[in-house]
Amino acid sequence: MEGTPEWEPETWGSSGGWPATWKARAGPSLSSVLNELPSAATLRYRGPGVLPWGALEEDEDGERSIQAFAEAAQKELPEPVPSRELPWPMQARRAHKQGHARDQMAQVSRSRVARWALMLRRSKEKMREGLNSLQPWAWTLKRIGGQFGAGTKSYFLLLRFLLLLNVLASVLKACMTLLPTWLDGAPPGPPDPGVSSPCGSYNPYPQGLVPFSSQLFNLLSGKGYLEWSPLFYGFYPPRQRLTIPYLCSTFLMGLLSLLLILRRSVSGLKQTLLAESGVLTSYSHRVFSAWDFGLCGTVHVQLRQRLIRYELQVELEEAEVRRRAAVRTLGQQARVWLVRALLNLLVVALLGAAFYGVYWATNTTVELQEGSLSQQMPLLKLGVDYLPSIFISGVNFVLPPVFKLIAPLEGYTRSRQIILILLRTVFLRLASLLVLLLSLWSQITCGGNAEAPACETCGYNYKELPCWETRLGQEMYKLLIFDLLTGVAVALLIQFPRKLLCGHCPGVLGRVATQEFEVPNEVLGLIYTQTVTWVGSFFCPLLPLLNTAKLLLLFYLKKVVLFSTCSPASRTFRASMANFFFPLVLLLGLAISAVPVLYSIFLIPPSKMCGPFRGQLSIWAQIPESISRLPQGTQNFFFFLGSQAFAVPLLLISSILMVYTLALANSYGRLISELKKQIETEAQNKVFLAQRAVALSSGNGAL
Repeated sequence: MEGTPEWEPETWGSSGGWPATWKARAGPSLSSVLNELPSAATLRYRGPGVLPWGALEEDEDGERSIQAFAEAAQKELPEPVPSRELPWPMQARRAHKQGHARDQMAQVSRSRVARWALMLRRSKEKMREGLNSLQPWAWTLKRIGGQFGAGTKSYFLLLRFLLLLNVLASVLKACMTLLPTWLDGAPPGPPDPGVSSPCGSYNPYPQGLVPFSSQLFNLLSGKGYLEWSPLFYGFYPPRQRLTIPYLCSTFLMGLLSLLLILRRSVSGLKQTLLAESGVLTSYSHRVFSAWDFGLCGTVHVQLRQRLIRYELQVELEEAEVRRRAAVRTLGQQARVWLVRALLNLLVVALLGAAFYGVYWATNTTVELQEGSLSQQMPLLKLGVDYLPSIFISGVNFVLPPVFKLIAPLEGYTRSRQIILILLRTVFLRLASLLVLLLSLWSQITCGGNAEAPACETCGYNYKELPCWETRLGQEMYKLLIFDLLTGVAVALLIQFPRKLLCGHCPGVLGRVATQEFEVPNEVLGLIYTQTVTWVGSFFCPLLPLLNTAKLLLLFYLKKVVLFSTCSPASRTFRASMANFFFPLVLLLGLAISAVPVLYSIFLIPPSKMCGPFRGQLSIWAQIPESISRLPQGTQNFFFFLGSQAFAVPLLLISSILMVYTLALANSYGRLISELKKQIETEAQNKVFLAQRAVALSSGNGAL
């Protein structure tokens, strides 16, 4: 063919290798050009086995060089080509033919295994697609992400995840508490009011005719007819088939929640690490690689455009904050740290005042409930019952906006501000819940003094709290109900009227009507509610079911509020931060909720007048008693699991696996660093070759 360079025998070296240059082209040789690449300067750092560009390994007959060339060239072919049609030397064609024959033989031998592997992979993909199609609200979440950004979408994703978690917990509780209760017959009624015991008497039903207003108040407070119902702990009878499933349902619910949260956290951690490393947050990735060419329809295209715009907005905002922080002088830096210290002292003072208020409200409730005025006025009695819940909700409603006003004054990036707001708000919400539980613990155990007159007989304050487990369940029930009522009231009485009254007004009133969806506060509301559910699930077994209904109602309420009254956030944050940090805070809530539940199970004596564990020294004592009824071999197995002979080897094996995992992670980290450096070097090579090509074309008049 005309214009095609001919192969000259003299161009082949003594080793029979590939020619170093073309005869039809003048100028410097290809090897000399490649040796000037930036990557060639790093050869001495990459070990003695790395060859320079353009060089092939040589041995006595040159077969290895031809084989290496054939394999490398075959990988670059877009599709299989017969050996005789390749414009290669005879040795390279022969090596290509032999390699192709080996591949065919290997393909025949692996055809059955490959077919089964392909079928398995396709079945997994179809199953994954089927599960994804079953996920609720997929289109709604896509609209939210496109219109309001990935940060707002992360709130609804977390809400959907918690809804799934509570559905599974509700099914678990129903199967392990309700079914065993009715399988052995109808449960007995409440204790006879005339029967007395050393631990007093317990009568949950009110005497006489109960007016309708009291029935409504009982529905809100969990007292009256609800106190002796499947909703609370005291209703369940002390049956052998019920005690173990009742206790195990709590542990299984916690374990299930832990596994699902860890799975979600690990998947979010991968995205967070990639985002923080700068691999996926570069502007070039957003501009050239973020578009989905499979989108169909104008709506989908517009949503994707808005999502990319929000991501670029986040990157530009944080880059500007980092740029300003880099050019600060020493005096400016000292002033910033002084402002941060003063603002943190203000935050600590506000949190301390809030915790003291919760403690005061909880202790004052008992005194106000015994007053004659609250006994005569049902509405006042309901307000006294809800006093801790009202105070906690009021603090959670007032302080988060204050934290939001404080955060921009500290000079952090938007993502760092969101993290600080979340940390302060979660500390406020969860710590206020802990203060409430601490106050109730002080009432139940007489301040931890087992020798006090009120606690000496039964181990708990039976005069004020004859069924303390039900009382704890009622407190968690009231917190859940009041949180739902507060959310509905804020939407109906503040957000919608604000939009209707000020939305069509010009000037300042029009700007007042513009609302933004407060993602940190809303997310912490979800985590707070879920923590209350975890704490109360042992004392109020149907609380996960109530929380499921609440989350379902909350999703549609927040969706209407978002599309009707809110505008896109003026300052957004990364979704990768939300994908990891939100489950991490949820994991913290699970850990905090486990403390009071485990303390109640192991250390506080159960009530003597109610519940499935009445008459036991502790709730956990039922487990060793049940194990003692098992065959001797089974008993020995369980006792072995709790002995040092099992714990010490397990600890050693776990330590070895942990060290191995850390070493493997470090090696992978070093490998990733090396690969990143190679990618940077390849980019420099492309720039260098482009410059040489431009220089040669300008010198010869053609490229």
